[in-house]
Amino acid sequence: TNIATAMGQAYADSVPMLVISSVNRRAELGLGHGHLHELPSQRGLSAGLTAFSHTLMRPDELPELLARAFTLFRCARPRPVHIEIPTDVLLEPADHLELPPRPLPAPPGPSSEAIAETAALIAASRRVLLLGGGGAVAAAAEFRALAERLGAAVALSSNARGLLPPEHPLLVDGVQLGSRGAALYDEAELVLAVGTELGETDYDPWVLGPLRLRAPLVRIDLDPLQVAGANPARVGIVADARLALRALLEALPPAAPADWARTRVAELNAELRAAHGAAERRFAVLLETVRDALPAPIVVGDSTQPVYQGTYSYRAPSPRSWFNASTGFGALGYGLPAAIGARLAQPGRPVAALVGDGGLQFTLAELAAAREDGVGVIVLLWNNRGYGEIRDYMRGRDIAPVGVDIGAPDFGRIAEGFGVAAHAAADRAELAALLGRFAATRVPVLIELDAERFA
Repeated sequence: TNIATAMGQAYADSVPMLVISSVNRRAELGLGHGHLHELPSQRGLSAGLTAFSHTLMRPDELPELLARAFTLFRCARPRPVHIEIPTDVLLEPADHLELPPRPLPAPPGPSSEAIAETAALIAASRRVLLLGGGGAVAAAAEFRALAERLGAAVALSSNARGLLPPEHPLLVDGVQLGSRGAALYDEAELVLAVGTELGETDYDPWVLGPLRLRAPLVRIDLDPLQVAGANPARVGIVADARLALRALLEALPPAAPADWARTRVAELNAELRAAHGAAERRFAVLLETVRDALPAPIVVGDSTQPVYQGTYSYRAPSPRSWFNASTGFGALGYGLPAAIGARLAQPGRPVAALVGDGGLQFTLAELAAAREDGVGVIVLLWNNRGYGEIRDYMRGRDIAPVGVDIGAPDFGRIAEGFGVAAHAAADRAELAALLGRFAATRVPVLIELDAERFA
């Protein structure tokens, strides 16, 4: 149960995650006799957070179960998989098992009929809107090639940031569907969505209601249930994004891209940036400082105000370099442990966790884990002394704030108690200097940013 929240976040973000847990002895399952750690059904608890959950009743089942899990990770929409092993099964011999990994099938490719139908729709459209989601991150080259071939306006979900480089002229800030951005959706003659569930936290940060498209919709997705989702697709392509985009590029004739997107994207981005208030501009500066002061950084955002701004405006330098835990499941405190995982997976890249003082208190003890294992994650603490976003929401609606002005501890002293160096940055210049100093750190470091004074 300690890992359930992390499984929920991974489920929402389509992250492959293999969870192996113990469970009570086979003869004790489901009896309710009060054994240590007993639940009515541990599998039942995890069922809603996983692609599948299985109780291993014999060691001989393990090779098949692992092959099923990794086949799902490779060939379907990735979700967590849970395998629980009763404590008496853990004691059984397993020397006889065939342990070499089994060959995995290739991910599915697109049907030629669907590709031909999509190519015909593109040929009849001068205004194409291309929506990229996390399911397209392994197809960055193909995605960019298609965008430039079509001259399409491009909006990227949080998990797709970096599919186009930051200054690309076809890239819309964020995934704007607000009062200004909605015009782009209305003007499009064709919408092509690649690897995205079209969720409200991706395409409707204002939560204005379901995404409504006037133009025909083409969806490319590994998950057939997404293709048949709330927004009906004129053409549904159930396939790996890279294979589908390659096939589509081959089916399209060479043609001069339309001028509509470059002009409208430039106009829209200018309108969006002009509408930013002082707080939004300050958050954008913070994010850009982190991006530009570190070499090829991975930025992991928790649920905190600067990260919310990143939903609107952050332009990541490359795919898989921006993770925003405030979308999808939205688990407070997930940023720090997720950043530790990112650093373990990418030890040669700097990893910055941008976390608020409220969120950090959920997982503050993970600083000790990072210190003990020598994981050099940079923790950027945005300290507004409470749950600032919720507090502002309450005040903006004449609701008396309650439960949001939490007591903030001395984070620097706590970090030092864990053996983690603590620093403070008062402005952009000090932050950039500290980031440059710790870009290659091999131990965790905490940099505190005072929300009232940081400029």
